[in-house]
Amino acid sequence: MKQINWGIIGCGKVTEKKSGPAFNKVEGSRLVAVMRRNAALARDYVRRHGIPRWYDKAKDLINDPEVNAIYVATPPSSHAEYAIAAMRAGKPVYVEKPMARTYEECLEMNRVSAETGMPLFVAYYRRRLPGFLKIKEWLETGKIGTPRLVSLRLLLPPRREDLDRHNPPWHVIPEISGGGYFYDLASHQFDILDFFFGPVKKTQSVVTNMAGLYEAEDTVVADFTFDTGVLGQGMWHFAATPEDKTDTLTIYGSKGSIHFSTFETIPVRLVTGTGTSEYHYNNPENIQFNLIKTVVEELQGKGKGLCPSTGISAARTSRILENIVKSYYVKR
Repeated sequence: MKQINWGIIGCGKVTEKKSGPAFNKVEGSRLVAVMRRNAALARDYVRRHGIPRWYDKAKDLINDPEVNAIYVATPPSSHAEYAIAAMRAGKPVYVEKPMARTYEECLEMNRVSAETGMPLFVAYYRRRLPGFLKIKEWLETGKIGTPRLVSLRLLLPPRREDLDRHNPPWHVIPEISGGGYFYDLASHQFDILDFFFGPVKKTQSVVTNMAGLYEAEDTVVADFTFDTGVLGQGMWHFAATPEDKTDTLTIYGSKGSIHFSTFETIPVRLVTGTGTSEYHYNNPENIQFNLIKTVVEELQGKGKGLCPSTGISAARTSRILENIVKSYYVKR
């Protein structure tokens, strides 16, 4: 394909700045249609963003003859349904993260991708952000020697919408999201660690709900082991006090360590026997731009494997998330 004409299924908040505008900024790419079940909101979206047309049914967008690639940006519970329908219609798919509600759905999406020959990409955009690419460079060039340990802490206070017991956000409704905020946020962390170290082969965890604000888990403590032998330990708590808000990830090696944040744009810090250095960087205005560019270029035939986030790599992350929390849901 020379010209990639995108259609978005689910033009909600994530598409307003993080992703949507990027499709029109990449050479040979443009956003030609969007779909949202609420027709008034779909109409308003195209008016504000200057997009040619809108739909309120996914099948109509998928069958639009001008649309030759689909971005699925709905909640995870419908990712598999829409991605599979698009691939069966002969259209490659870029889907939001986490890849699907369950690991089984991820496997089915990958099966259909292989069956139809349609590429399947997933929006784990940190794989193409400068700070994380610098970390990967430091690891590959031996700046900290042999990586040995990973320590992860993510403590966040409840969001205002979490306090509404009668209308909780979809992020904490497992039937829609797969789990709680752990699925939404830890998915980014496990994906970038997969980018650094490859697959996780073993997990052990304790999962609970301490604050009782909603049904999903709000606290997770987990140990994990990578195929490479790197050991990791993580702590996630989504009912912390504002004063205890923490977002840290540290990689310890035989000759030093790397310190960084997953969700804040702060300098990446390298500590070795020769001292401490920092890497300062800026992210693109539309945070998914760099990854979307690789998707477009791969679809244009400029190279195979240009996009580093595929259905295969993303399914590994969903498998880890599911393995870590499954005991909590079995008990319930």
